[in-house]
Order: sequence, then C-alpha cells, then structure tokens
Amino acid sequence: MLVVVKGGGDVGSGVAHRLVKAGMHVVITEIERPTVVRRAVSFAGAVYEGEVEVEGVKAKRAENLDQALILLNEGWIPVVVDSRAETVKTMRPDVVVDALMAKKNLGTKMTDAPIVVGLGPGFTAGLDVHAVVETKRGHYLGKVIYEGKAEKDTATPGPIEGYTVERVLRAPADGLFRSIKKIGDKVAKGEQVASVEGHPIFSQIPGVIRGLLRDGLQVVKGQKVGDVDPRGIVEYCFTISDRARAIGGGVLEAILNLQRKARKQS
Repeated sequence: MLVVVKGGGDVGSGVAHRLVKAGMHVVITEIERPTVVRRAVSFAGAVYEGEVEVEGVKAKRAENLDQALILLNEGWIPVVVDSRAETVKTMRPDVVVDALMAKKNLGTKMTDAPIVVGLGPGFTAGLDVHAVVETKRGHYLGKVIYEGKAEKDTATPGPIEGYTVERVLRAPADGLFRSIKKIGDKVAKGEQVASVEGHPIFSQIPGVIRGLLRDGLQVVKGQKVGDVDPRGIVEYCFTISDRARAIGGGVLEAILNLQRKARKQS
C-alpha cells in the first residue's frame, strides 16, 4: 500500500512512522523551507539535511519522483519538496493523509485517492475526506470520525504538567531567528533561549527545550519558534510524542477500516 503524507512535521512524522511500522510504503511531501519546531522527531528535516532518522525509521530527500521510487524500494521514506502536492497526481497513491495541521483544508479532496484522511479541524468526513482523526488532546484524541468534523481549534496548547501557553516560545518581532540553546538543553524560568533581530526570547517556565526552530529562518511576530517541556525529561525531546502516536494509530485504524469496507462493497 502506497501512502502520501502531506506534511513532515512532528505529527505527520508520527503518522508516517506508524504506517511504515505497519508495513506500508510512505512518501512525504514538504515545502522548500519547512518551519518545524520539533525538528528532532520530524522527517521534514531531510529537506535541509538530506537524510534523518526517527526511532529507527529513516527518511531521505528525493529530488524527483523516480528517485522517490528507488528510495521506497530501499526502505526509506522519500521526502519530496512539493508545496502543491503534485506528487499525489503523479504517484496515484492508495491513501492520502493531510497532516499539514493548518486548521483548515488547503486543497485536499476526497477524489485524491481511494482513501483520504484529514487530521484535525478544517475537514469534513464524507465531504472532502473519507475520515477525520481527532488531534485535540483529551478524551477523544486519535478518534476516527467518518461523518462530520473534529473538535474546533481553541488556539490553546494542550496542558503538560498544568502549563499551556506558558510552554510555547513565540517570536517577539519579525526577522531572522537566532538560537542560543539547542533541543535537549535544560532551561530555568527567565533564561534566554533565542532571539529575533536582537529581541530576546525567554523561557517562561523551567524545563527542557523539546522543540526549537532551525537557526536562521525568517519568522513573523507571534510565530511559534520553540517548545519547553516542564517534565524535564531529555528523552522526550528525541522520541515521538504520545499525541502523535495516538493520531498515527487513528490514521492506521481509518485506513484499515475503509479498506475493509471497500473490499466488502466490491
């Protein structure tokens, strides 16, 4: 089974990892300059670094679709720079997963593949996708929805150790992002982590840097540029999150269930 996952951020990568472990072939599409915060667990990093590895699964940048097919046969996840997802039209996959996490549908259609799955808000199961997987932390995280929508975005990060907005680092101004700390570093409350055009960014809580934007990227004021984990466990910075695993499980369930239904109908 061939799956195209649109978006190689931490959630899309968690989905891709789970599908590969279930025996599926996965291709990821990305933009030219991904602004991924949880870089240590995101296959999008292959766009910059050529190849990356997340929990034993490897991804490599593919310069074209021919190379992507070769990489698939060699056991890699090919990462194709394709902001318009033309790969979907060319490769004609069995499954398309929209993991852009844009909170709105940027063009995914139910006709893109025999099975199309959208993650989180912005999709309607039965209208533009075959299934939606709930992405909001809480009781229904990872639930598969076959009719209707996921819960609305609250714009508030899910709580970890009671912290929500406090654990997110945001750009204080427009400009180039410059990091001082790196992913996995422990920080104290009030300690400087990075800067944008000379404007410092301080951690609001004690913990460990779980995610941090790539140094030298252009950002806009208010953009998320980092994530501090108050649990302080360094291992969590370099492993797939519980949220991404749950969403990946929901996607796998959706694929297998929709595939079973299609076989019955045929």
